[in-house]
Amino acid sequence: MIDAVGNLLLILGLFCCCVSVLGVFRFRDTFQRIHAAAVADTLGMLCIFLGLGLICGLSMDTVKLMLVLLFSWVARPACSHLLARLRFLEGEEPEPGREEDAK
Repeated sequence: MIDAVGNLLLILGLFCCCVSVLGVFRFRDTFQRIHAAAVADTLGMLCIFLGLGLICGLSMDTVKLMLVLLFSWVARPACSHLLARLRFLEGEEPEPGREEDAK
């Protein structure tokens, strides 16, 4: 039963990462691309690492997986912020939202 839940979490994490890749290719603006990559990858990594942790059981490998997840959650927002700030300082402006989005 635990293996089935772990496999389901792995599949869900893979789906989230694939949606993130589609978002990176679909969006035109650098800022939107950064947002798509950061948000979906964070959820995808959570599901993947939780699934691997359930499959491995309570062991030192699970502790290492959770430490990698924690480091990634700390580092990813900082990296995304620095990339966005660099693009902004280079003169790229965020695209204005469509009027339908503002309503």
